[in-house]
Formats: sequence, structure tokens, C-alpha cells
Amino acid sequence: MLEYLIYKYMKIRYIDIKASDFDFIKEIYDYYIVNSTATYYTERISVDELKEFILTGHKKYKSFLIKVNNHLCGFCYLSQYKKRQAYDRTAEVSLYLKPEFTGQGIGKDILNYLEKVARKNGISVLIGIISGDNDRSIKLFERCGYEKCAHYKQVGEKFNKILDVVAYQKIIIKK
Repeated sequence: MLEYLIYKYMKIRYIDIKASDFDFIKEIYDYYIVNSTATYYTERISVDELKEFILTGHKKYKSFLIKVNNHLCGFCYLSQYKKRQAYDRTAEVSLYLKPEFTGQGIGKDILNYLEKVARKNGISVLIGIISGDNDRSIKLFERCGYEKCAHYKQVGEKFNKILDVVAYQKIIIKK
């Protein structure tokens, strides 16, 4: 109940990411590289490497800073699922929050927002790729109507731990 009350009084805004925002993005992404299996990078990456998958100014694959009650708390983005034209109806969805903003219901709002953006841009299917040990993200995607569609066993290794990867999918425009 408390989580609902906190969420109810949040003002969440989404701001298009600009090139000047990547130092902030890198700070958050570095946290997850060093402290979690939310990303399978094992060493910090450069801003230029981040820009390879977090696009700015793209007409279809949008990226956003997330502001809650005037505090920058994270970022989210849609990215190309595969670099082949037949996959253009599908996008991968990603979101990262500063640790102090997790568990407050913001993730659900982010996924709903990205779904609206995706629909508007002609994307029919969203896919979330999640570490098999990331129970919080798995529960978030399930609560938002995503279905598990793949389970890749023992494909990653981080922190001396062998890791699975799961894929969750949501069809947002049925054909």
C-alpha cells in the first residue's frame, strides 16, 4: 500500500536524451556494471560505446531521461532488436534507475510510456532481455503484461557466477 501511495504522488516526466546527457547516463550504467547483473558488461564502457546502443534523435528508436518530482533518476530507451529490416516491427526495451529510485513503481510507468511511444512509431512487439537472476525486473515485466518467450541457459558469467538470460515479449499491435 505504501508503494502505491508514493507512486500516486510522483510526477514523472520523460525528456529526450541529448548528447550532453551521456555523462549522467554513464554514471548510472557504470553502477549497474560494477554492482549487478542487469548488464553483462564486466568493465565500465565509454560514452561512445553507450551511444552505439542508446540512440539520440532517432525517429523510431527513442531514448529518454526520467525525471521524478524534478529529480533526474534514470534513463530508458527503445533500441533496434536486430539490424535486419524484417525485424523493424520489433524493439528491445531497456530502463535503468538510480538505485534509490527502484522499488517505487516507477518502472511500470516507464514500460507503459515506452509502449505508447513504440505504438506511435509503428513498433508492434517489445522485447526485454533480462538476467535470469534479476527477479525484480522479471516481476516488473510480468506485471506489465510481458510473457516469457525464451530462456538461454548458462550463457553469461559475471562475478564468478554462471548466468541465464531470459527474454520477455509483449505484442502491442496485433496483426
